[in-house]
Amino acid sequence: MSQRQSYVFTASCPDGPGIIAAISTALVGHDANIDECQQFGDALTGQFFIRAQVHGPVAEQTLRESLLPVAQRFGMTWGLFPAEQPTRALVLVSKLGHCLNDLLYRQQVGSLPIDIVAVGSNHLDFQKLVSSHDIPFHHIPVTRDSKDAAESRLTALIDESGADLVILARYMQVLSPQLCERLAGRAINIHHSFLPSFRGARPYHQAHERGVKLIGATAHYVTPDLDEGPIIEQDVARIDHGYSPADMVVAGRDVEAQVLARAVTWHAEHRVFPNGSSTVVLR
Repeated sequence: MSQRQSYVFTASCPDGPGIIAAISTALVGHDANIDECQQFGDALTGQFFIRAQVHGPVAEQTLRESLLPVAQRFGMTWGLFPAEQPTRALVLVSKLGHCLNDLLYRQQVGSLPIDIVAVGSNHLDFQKLVSSHDIPFHHIPVTRDSKDAAESRLTALIDESGADLVILARYMQVLSPQLCERLAGRAINIHHSFLPSFRGARPYHQAHERGVKLIGATAHYVTPDLDEGPIIEQDVARIDHGYSPADMVVAGRDVEAQVLARAVTWHAEHRVFPNGSSTVVLR
């Protein structure tokens, strides 16, 4: 093969000597060049993590066959991905559209490495917005009596759309433990960072009453433990006594949109690695 191909190689394994040398040898054997590489050895867990972007005149299957003995030797959890291939994503939203709108815009201008293949919602508020981007919109209403049926429809939508990633862009429905397990490592949620201090309704009003000086957002993988999955990204904005609850909501939405976009980008670029109850993000 004369045409040069670009790939992302990722791996995690127990730390030890010779890992990088073995990977490099496998790549050099096919005249593949490493353009970018990050690695991290966690002294607490004894795990090693690596992400390398490589290019060379070699087919993906050939490179896989060369790397497989290295992965087996070191007990790696690993992957090899075409570098330019966007991640197919399904976005779920309810009645707050700031994160959805931000994702749609970023995809439109080419600053987000995903392909939004569909949007699902338990409300119709953003049907016109989604349709204006030529993306299929699926209304899946949820009531107390129809929750099981709605989740069955949602599961079918995930399968039919071929989505590799599910983004909960302020989707205000709790997924069942079974669906959370099925989507392990490929569903990202975003919420304000007041949790667990200010739960329930009107969290910004609760925070205002307590005189909070920092507001922020957390993006994490979805797990059966509500809002407690491995954290991918967080950020904060400073506020003061002059902020009303409404001002805090506006500032919080800005942070949420930015944090979610970064988390989605890093996931789609294969930079996020599970590490127990947390993550390693190789940027």
